[in-house]
Amino acid sequence: EGPLRCCGCGRFLGEPVTVPCGHTYCRRCLRRELRARCRRCRDWLLPAGGTSTAATPLRTSVVLNRLAEKWFPGECERARAGSRLEELLAQGRFQEALGAASQALRADSVDLMLRIYRAESYVGLQEYKSAIEDLNFVISKMPNWPEVYFRKGKVLQDSGFVGDALQLFLQCLALDEDFLPAKLEVEKTLCDVLSPEKLGESLKESAWNSPHIRNKPFMHGSEVTASYCNLQLCPQQSSGGSDVLKPVSGGLNRALSAHSLNSTKDLAKEDGLKRVSSEPLLSGQGKSALLKRKLSFSEQDTVVCEDGRNKHKKQGESTKRDMTLAFGTIPGDLIDVSDFECSLCMRLFFEPVTTPCGHTFCKACLERCLDHAPQCPLCKESLKEYLASRKYSITELLEELIMKYLSDELYERKRIHAEETAEHSNLTKNVPMFVCTMAYPTVPCPLHVFEPRYRLMIRRSMETGTKQFGMCISDSQNGFADYGCMLQIRNVHFLPDGRSVVDTVGGKRFRVLQRGMKDGYCTADIEYLEDVKVADEEELKKLRELHNFVYNQACSWFQNLRNKFRTQILQHFGPMPDREENIQAMPNGPAWCWWLLAVLPVDPRYQLSVLSMMSLKDRLIKIQHILTYFSRDQSK
Repeated sequence: EGPLRCCGCGRFLGEPVTVPCGHTYCRRCLRRELRARCRRCRDWLLPAGGTSTAATPLRTSVVLNRLAEKWFPGECERARAGSRLEELLAQGRFQEALGAASQALRADSVDLMLRIYRAESYVGLQEYKSAIEDLNFVISKMPNWPEVYFRKGKVLQDSGFVGDALQLFLQCLALDEDFLPAKLEVEKTLCDVLSPEKLGESLKESAWNSPHIRNKPFMHGSEVTASYCNLQLCPQQSSGGSDVLKPVSGGLNRALSAHSLNSTKDLAKEDGLKRVSSEPLLSGQGKSALLKRKLSFSEQDTVVCEDGRNKHKKQGESTKRDMTLAFGTIPGDLIDVSDFECSLCMRLFFEPVTTPCGHTFCKACLERCLDHAPQCPLCKESLKEYLASRKYSITELLEELIMKYLSDELYERKRIHAEETAEHSNLTKNVPMFVCTMAYPTVPCPLHVFEPRYRLMIRRSMETGTKQFGMCISDSQNGFADYGCMLQIRNVHFLPDGRSVVDTVGGKRFRVLQRGMKDGYCTADIEYLEDVKVADEEELKKLRELHNFVYNQACSWFQNLRNKFRTQILQHFGPMPDREENIQAMPNGPAWCWWLLAVLPVDPRYQLSVLSMMSLKDRLIKIQHILTYFSRDQSK
């Protein structure tokens, strides 16, 4: 029940491959396409949701494979031997595969995977009885392994026992409802049996409707073993009133056999597992109930939850660096922090992600590299599709290993990350600056972000949760102007090539106190600006009169614009804000002033001077002068 185990078959993680959702499978499970969806999260194992690996070659995870080779070299050698046997089977060299598997079993009789390969060799040679014996042995040792039930069902199907095979396929799906080959076989069998030309005969002659058959209990223990010991290619009737197994073509067995389950109560006790109830699988309610059953583990076993974490641990499990796993003991001197270091930042992995080419990096490190080029930083393989999906899922197995064996180092790594995040979250010190255009309070400011430095800046603003950064216009002497406006990110739309369209709206105004630089983009220490409120009643009355006059003048100017210009302004900036009753309620004054300033075709330097004003009266006077000038132009 150690961490180096496949999410699919539950066995040792030989040749580990990390799929897009972040879970890791052995290459065998993925190459044989035993599953379409992840067993942990039910996400598609292949990016397109297909079943062909031709377009998506399986690349071994470099870091996890290196750990497996270092910690469990013997198990890795077994996995390689299994791969060689698979090649022989794929080439149809069944006699050679049988000899190699038998020889390997003489040296290592406990390797159940070798028995699976030998059973497949027997099937290729049409020695079905020998294949059944090997598969029965595997079931006795691992009764909760879905694949072995499927393999056994295929053997019975090839022998002509369609009904028994169907039961085994359903048993496989009861253990793993997403086992793809079993689903396809069940669908194929049922379609064949329920075809219109055979349905009438099946309904007329079928023994399924017989109460004797429907209520007959399954055989257990010695009955099952004895029955399969007598299995021949042409089964004969056994003594004691047993059912008769008759091979049929295109239909179900007339006599329902329970041989395929081969699940005994004794084996259930020995393995500490609560077995799936062996009631008739194809009778009414039993069919639906079987598909919903799950295996429950005993208290001594580790239960793997949906989130991939262990719910229960074995009693007396050591908490020291010398950890004992199902595949052996890892000495403390083999657990080296350098095996868990990112090749980009040379620090312990933090939120490790694995690319389709098999290399692993910190998530933040990989994103920064992809800002510059859509290719792997190590092997230079194209990652355009990976970048377009923007699905940088954490490699859960690697993260669990770090949490288990390097908890102290991980605590320090998290502390450093928290400090860096806090530094990026400060909205008065080292505030990120986007040097581009004028921005105004309450006014929308859409941005097209394509430069790597600003991709990083926007991403940090989102990750820290502030969703804010400063906007200033450029300055030939100081780099950017002394005054600017904060922008609040409302939405980010990422394009397939890494660029983004950022929807922002203006917030507070600020004055730059000190300039700086961070990872390529400008930063600044700032102080925020607010309008000085007028307390005197007489002055406030005059200010309201000026405000109303300029507002009416602005409305008149806007209405007199050509329809073409007015439509463009409305599409880009939206409608002009309404007049406010309390003109001093907002720290930046009435919103319509900033909207008007944004749409007026005025030199940015002049606009900047208005932005920096802390007096509403002065700002209204400036706007009045501009409107007077443009109104005179309109009259001409």
